[in-house]
Amino acid sequence: MGTATLLSLALGASACGGARSSSSEASDSYTIKFSHVVTPQTPKGQAAEKFAELIDEGCGDQMKVEVYPNSELYGDEDELQALQSGAVQMLAPSSAKFTTIAPQLQVLDLPFLFDSVDDIPNVVSPDSAVGKAIYENQALADKGIKVLGLWDNGLKQLSSNDEMQKPADLKGLRFRIQPSDVLRSQFDAWGAQTTPMAFAEVYNALQQGVIDGQENPYSNIESQNMHTVQKHITESNHGYIGYVHAINKKFFESLPDDLQTCVTDAADEAAAYNREIASDLNQKAKQTIVDAGTTKITELTPEQRQAFKDEVVPSVWNQYADVIGQDLIDELVSQQ
Repeated sequence: MGTATLLSLALGASACGGARSSSSEASDSYTIKFSHVVTPQTPKGQAAEKFAELIDEGCGDQMKVEVYPNSELYGDEDELQALQSGAVQMLAPSSAKFTTIAPQLQVLDLPFLFDSVDDIPNVVSPDSAVGKAIYENQALADKGIKVLGLWDNGLKQLSSNDEMQKPADLKGLRFRIQPSDVLRSQFDAWGAQTTPMAFAEVYNALQQGVIDGQENPYSNIESQNMHTVQKHITESNHGYIGYVHAINKKFFESLPDDLQTCVTDAADEAAAYNREIASDLNQKAKQTIVDAGTTKITELTPEQRQAFKDEVVPSVWNQYADVIGQDLIDELVSQQ
């Protein structure tokens, strides 16, 4: 989307609100355009719809949320620019998308950060070291981005047309990754090649053989039909995809106090809802893939998973200690 279009949308968005006051007037009206890149049935998609419902219930006629899923408005490559310009007021990109602005957020890209989904809530809570690195990130605030919450999309699995039971099976294969140095180093350690690519382009790239494989939670794989063009999935649970629920800081601060509270309360409730449904949606997606019968799922033994882990932990972690923060790395290592 061009700069002129972004500017016109931003001007239109700013016209929705006026000067900030302590409470909203009945005649005031605010619209939040919420853009994301996945389908409505995914954990992020359902959490976005839930947030819109909560705003409708809590803010009445003074605020509404328009949700645009599946890259309808913006894709991976331009959604952050749209948020910063005010062309949209809200996003929930994966943490990897923010690393050019706030490199410390690569902490969530570290391989094998979690051994199971049960470990996720404590490690990424707002009071944890990882949580503070996200919620209190000054680099994001300086770029006009306010963090409202962290949404869970679960743990990532590997897919390709080759069976993958050990790191050597990945050697020479080309995997799509999000634009993250940590993810590139992870696959480098396994002997694979990488290609950064927008999420919306992955299915066609797999189908056409531009890439050999990819990494995603089951819900993303199934909702984009990636399993129909991949013969093998390895249930590696090797990485995490967390979504940073964010709002344009200038827009948020222009809201009256009561609507600011409405937004933050709805964000907290949507995050809690997301955590409740994410694991279940991934399990349902896995079963859908099994039922389709086109893809073999290999569930690694603890020893096989450990072999993948030994190639990247702590080597990749330590490689990014200066960027992420040695104290944070040390704390995470102590939890392993």
